[in-house]
Amino acid sequence: MSDLLSVEGLGIAFGGIKAVNDVSFRVRAGEIVSVIGPNGAGKTTLFNMISGVYLPGSGRVVLNGEDVTGMAPHLLARRGLSRTFQNLQIFQSMTVLENAVTGYHLQERGPVLADLLGLPSSRRRARTADAGARRLLARVGLDRAAEREAGNLSYGSLKRLEIARALALNPKVLLLDEPAAGCNAVETEEIDHLIAEVAAAGVAILLVEHDMKMVMRISNHIVVLDHGEKIAEGNPAAVSQNPAVIAAYLGAENADG
Repeated sequence: MSDLLSVEGLGIAFGGIKAVNDVSFRVRAGEIVSVIGPNGAGKTTLFNMISGVYLPGSGRVVLNGEDVTGMAPHLLARRGLSRTFQNLQIFQSMTVLENAVTGYHLQERGPVLADLLGLPSSRRRARTADAGARRLLARVGLDRAAEREAGNLSYGSLKRLEIARALALNPKVLLLDEPAAGCNAVETEEIDHLIAEVAAAGVAILLVEHDMKMVMRISNHIVVLDHGEKIAEGNPAAVSQNPAVIAAYLGAENADG
């Protein structure tokens, strides 16, 4: 398997305080790599640097062999990197289908004039986006809810809708920021299966998630952060037995006990 995403010595400081410091790892095609750590460990900050929201203070991000450090999110999306967010970014008053279609705007972009005039090329792009969005909704189990207003869906369904919209960009690398947060056990299992299916199709997945059962179940590789530093990495079995990881989550005194 080839490395689709390479994070090399990435770091950033806010007001002189290092939020993330010298973090490196790689994600290969078809692999699920999870980033875990206690609250405040720097996980979302790391995601924001990789996805172009923050400009790293040090290090670099390499996407499919290209240095994309600090590149704007929409340019990264065109190069094959897509992400979801910890807080839902769904248009609640739009239908489920309309939300999914928005993911095709970068992929199916065309001349503005053609759209304004309703030319045949514009109508063809709209039909293509509609058909693609419906296929994605079927893939995530939301095809029967296509015409429903998104705000009426359950929380778990909204999480799957956000993943569907990210997949509309046909990503090579997919960043998922707490996709199971706030979900019940059944919803978490549905998202678990969906992530595994996406990875099986060859997409490289970088995951931040607090549900440790889910992380240990689906991850090929785990990177552990604490206070912005990488303190461990490896397969789930090795990481779960690492004394530094146990201490970070439970506190050194409890870990010794």
